[in-house]
Amino acid sequence: MEKLVLSLVLFIVAATSVIAQDLSPYHHIIKGIVRKNFKSITEHRYDEVLKGVSNKELEHTFAGDNCLGGTRHDKESLKRWFERVGIVLPDLKFEVTDIQVKGNPAKTLVIARWTATCHLLNGEPYINKGVHFITLKWGKAVKFDVYEDTKTVSHGLDVQFESGIKEAKAPKIES
Repeated sequence: MEKLVLSLVLFIVAATSVIAQDLSPYHHIIKGIVRKNFKSITEHRYDEVLKGVSNKELEHTFAGDNCLGGTRHDKESLKRWFERVGIVLPDLKFEVTDIQVKGNPAKTLVIARWTATCHLLNGEPYINKGVHFITLKWGKAVKFDVYEDTKTVSHGLDVQFESGIKEAKAPKIES
């Protein structure tokens, strides 16, 4: 009986420690999915990312007054937006620096901080830090709010346009 009580106490202490450190298995899984999705974007595998996006409810907002700015409400527009990112910044890479997950499967908030890098066609380095606020419902992304230095984005797009990528000055993709 004494061993059972001791085992139970150790289990409770361990479980409390995990909860206190916010290391629940669900949050750990979500962090892995987020890292995998940023890798998929870097590799231009946008359909992999779109598998995790809701078919019923969607809002994707990218701050800025440029060809990447605006809000999309359907997966087709979001797919076209991802494809545009791949055209205007073809070697864009993400380094995810921090992921915080709050909530439960019914409503989860993910905050992902990252650094995006590439070389613009004129040879200039592109470096931009940003953050995604992503809302999930039952494992599907329903809302993305993306913030980064919009002046850096606009400058990078201007350089790409001047170097021959006409899509860098295209109208926003919105729906």
